[in-house]
Amino acid sequence: MENKYCAIYLSGTGNTKFCVEKFVKLLDENAPVFAIEEETALSALEKYEYVVLGYPVQYSNAPKMVRDHIVRNATLWKGKKVFCLATMGAFSGDGAGCSARLLKKCGAFLLGGLHLKMPDSVCDSKLLKKSKEENIEIIRRAEEKIERAVLQIRSGKYPHDGLGFFPHLVGLLGQRLWFYGKTRNYSDKLKIDRARCVGCGVCESICPMKNLTLQDGAASPHGKCTMCYRCISRCPQKAITLVGNEVVEQYRAEDYL
Repeated sequence: MENKYCAIYLSGTGNTKFCVEKFVKLLDENAPVFAIEEETALSALEKYEYVVLGYPVQYSNAPKMVRDHIVRNATLWKGKKVFCLATMGAFSGDGAGCSARLLKKCGAFLLGGLHLKMPDSVCDSKLLKKSKEENIEIIRRAEEKIERAVLQIRSGKYPHDGLGFFPHLVGLLGQRLWFYGKTRNYSDKLKIDRARCVGCGVCESICPMKNLTLQDGAASPHGKCTMCYRCISRCPQKAITLVGNEVVEQYRAEDYL
């Protein structure tokens, strides 16, 4: 098959990265995959006609970082054929549709959408936690759904999860309307426990927003958290929280694969 696909993703704990890589490689084994924060992602966007855009759903919305990327690079998205892949812990509604509507405004053509349930990645909340066995089963079902979607695409039909009026209504009324304030802007709620933080710099080096820097021997946030949970899942001292006040489980997708 001609190499025509590329993939761009935002991933915190690895869920979206895993799903995007599996999906696009089944479509085109030579397709390149880029994290959204990489400069090479923009070069790929200029070069490739077909783009898989992946991200985790937050309160039935696309992350602020993803929405900003689309708007900021509107000219690059114009004319692209885009497939939106959204991962979620429990409920998505129109998670794929949120970015799809922005992309259409930028002149992109929407091929379809796919919603994939993955293990909950909110490290500082007990709400959706599952056992390791349950998480492995969730991932297995996601893999099966990806394989079915690729077979469907190869037959000429793209899945349309999260696209259309009804999913839009479900996403709006199910979560987004009530929690719009949480995703309208970048979060300034990231908390650093300075008694735990040892200033190792891990969080600073991996934050896709460059929101964390070391100051006086400890990490300090600067109000531009995209809520990906990457730093929280990787902090060796469990010193960082966002929704809760204590790290419950440092989930990372590779631990279950």
